[in-house]
Amino acid sequence: MLLIIGIILLVLWLFGFIALPGLGWLINVALVIAVIFLIIWLLKKVFKLF
Repeated sequence: MLLIIGIILLVLWLFGFIALPGLGWLINVALVIAVIFLIIWLLKKVFKLF
């Protein structure tokens, strides 16, 4: 599930980078925020397991 979300984000990021170079920085910021949230979510899941 998480892998699918990551692939979708990557595809959207690449599409945005190619199709909308003017919005490239905005997409990069959104991607960084999404990655931070994914890392926090993963850490929460990992610490719940241990």
